[in-house]
Amino acid sequence: MKRLIIPVILIILLSFAFPGAAQPQRYSDTYTDSFDTVITFIAFADSPEVFAKTNAQVHSLYQHLHKLYDRYNSYEDEGIINVYTLNEKAAREPVKVDPLLFTLLRFAQDHYSDTNGQTNIAMGKLLGIWHDYREAGLADPAKAQVPPMEALQAAAEHCDIDRLILDSENMTVFFDDPEMQLDVGAVAKGYATELVAKMLENTDVRSYIISAGGNVRLGNAPLDGRPNWGVGVQAPDGDAFSHSEIAETLYLSDCSVVTSGDYQRFYEVDGIRYSHLIDPDTLMPGSYFRSVTVITADSGYADLLSTAAFLMPYEDSRAFIENLPDVEALWLFEDGSEEMTDGIRSAAKSAGAINKRK
Repeated sequence: MKRLIIPVILIILLSFAFPGAAQPQRYSDTYTDSFDTVITFIAFADSPEVFAKTNAQVHSLYQHLHKLYDRYNSYEDEGIINVYTLNEKAAREPVKVDPLLFTLLRFAQDHYSDTNGQTNIAMGKLLGIWHDYREAGLADPAKAQVPPMEALQAAAEHCDIDRLILDSENMTVFFDDPEMQLDVGAVAKGYATELVAKMLENTDVRSYIISAGGNVRLGNAPLDGRPNWGVGVQAPDGDAFSHSEIAETLYLSDCSVVTSGDYQRFYEVDGIRYSHLIDPDTLMPGSYFRSVTVITADSGYADLLSTAAFLMPYEDSRAFIENLPDVEALWLFEDGSEEMTDGIRSAAKSAGAINKRK
């Protein structure tokens, strides 16, 4: 968690209330202190006071989860045992952790097979090598290098997720491999966003949209006359804040829209782009697509699936998605073309969907 990613991968299509719309009103806030991205919270509330109270809860939870899931910084002086702490200590003895961290690790381990092994939080040692080379390449592009395959192969020997020992009764974590390292980046933002959504279910603010980088979580429909929120999928290399550079618009509510792409965290070596999404089989960044967007109910699950789908060839990726219940996807290719599952066409602007009440 080193670099603030601006702009966000998925754009919220902002729209003011239609003329004559009554209370509640639309409010918004933006945070830049969690998960190294821009997080925007837009919601309809009965009063500024109601929104302010809920917004403070949302912001506070994001800040806390950011610290729990951070692998690069310690917060032990605040009494927080996080991923960084686990990577330092969990190979020596079981470490007791916050339930919000334990359940994330359990969630990712339980769904490992659902991603065909493509999304693996135990790949921290391998991803750490790519992270260090990417940071060095960004700091000095003229000297940017690709990690040596020998180092990647050696790290890959310590990525067995079955050697992550989770004790549900004692809420402890142990690494049964002294060189194992965790990296929860493939699921952390989505899982955190879903926890925020669950919190919002117990408030008076149910009509909302959250954009956390490439993770968008939609609550109930907007209370301004539209039947759905509009979510813009950014055109790769486009300006995320420009509506003219949106590859696709989806009209949705009560679900999650999560994108994995090669155009946010990357560096170049000899004119070749190397993204942060690493294939556990080749040990190299995936290069089949510019982005894959997954639509399903749970944001954490969508986060895992979007990474997995990005790392497979198109035929495999599409078959993978279509074999999952209640999951849809949109693929953007290098040549600017796109494909989508049949189930999402009714929500896609390019397929004729509109965002007006009939």
